Amino acid sequence: MGLGEGGLRLRDVSRLQGTDQILRWVESQAGTESAVAGVDAPLVIPNAGGIRDAERELNGDFRRFHAGCHAANLGRPFAQNVLAFSERLAALGFAHGAEMAARQEGRFQIEVHPHAATVNLFDLARIVKYKRGRRGERAKELGRLRRLMLSRLPSSDPPLALRLPRIPAAGNLKPVEDQIDAVLCAYVAAHWWLWGAGRNRVYGRNSAGYIVVPARRTR
Repeated sequence: MGLGEGGLRLRDVSRLQGTDQILRWVESQAGTESAVAGVDAPLVIPNAGGIRDAERELNGDFRRFHAGCHAANLGRPFAQNVLAFSERLAALGFAHGAEMAARQEGRFQIEVHPHAATVNLFDLARIVKYKRGRRGERAKELGRLRRLMLSRLPSSDPPLALRLPRIPAAGNLKPVEDQIDAVLCAYVAAHWWLWGAGRNRVYGRNSAGYIVVPARRTR
């Protein structure tokens, strides 16, 4: 995703599964320019057990929207994998971006939370529930999220010109879900880079774990 005079443009939507492939893609897309990578996973996990302050704070604001997040700690089975991924991003020059200024030059990585982002970006009373349930229910909700993104993001600030894959009538939904999620995470990263703390909220902090969420616009 790149920013030009007319707003954001989606350069590519690829679904890669191997860490090496993903990091090569990130590096190729970033080039020598400033970049922010939005990652839907915990990037900083200092706590051996329990819940991070970032999750506790976010849940206090978003639980009523059904958009709370699960606890991340070093005892969780995913912890070492996501920390290793963050470290490899850091080796490519992507520093943690919870304290970056708007439009700051450099490479940054941030943790994002798609459910909370959709609540605020699209002014929802509840999350779009496309992650769980029967296939038909998930397909219907994923289609709803797709329509929201296609109808709202081109007129958001920054505007995003985009195309999204269609929801398949049958078969596995996960590939399309991952691609749509990826576009949403990239948009949150661009929103953070452009507006910083002025139009976003950071839950937690760099050293203890953090989550960046676009602020709900006041009317």
